[in-house]
Amino acid sequence: MSGPKRLFSYGTLQLESVQRATFGRVLQGRKDELPGCERVMITIADEGVIAATGRAEHANLAFNGQDDNRVSGTLLEVTDDEIAKADLYESLAKYERKEVTLASGEVAWVYVYAPASPEAGRR
Repeated sequence: MSGPKRLFSYGTLQLESVQRATFGRVLQGRKDELPGCERVMITIADEGVIAATGRAEHANLAFNGQDDNRVSGTLLEVTDDEIAKADLYESLAKYERKEVTLASGEVAWVYVYAPASPEAGRR
């Protein structure tokens, strides 16, 4: 698999309980920010997603191109296998993975809700 070995989480993948359930361990990470976007909450009506995550409200990013708008989160160190596990976890709610450059200059993957995106399913 090509691409970064880092994952920027602004939502549930920051939680140790979710990391243990998804990856079998707690990931190492550090605080960072994603410029040019804002955090928004979305409602996902899919009963399977609600059952799997325990909620209908989920965090999402809205890209606006304004560098002074930033979303805080955690830059996580991951393996290729863990990216594959994160893909499965995030696919439940129809998030897709995108490559971004963070405020620190690090390149990382981030998940964005995009159920009708023509790129959905492409990684």
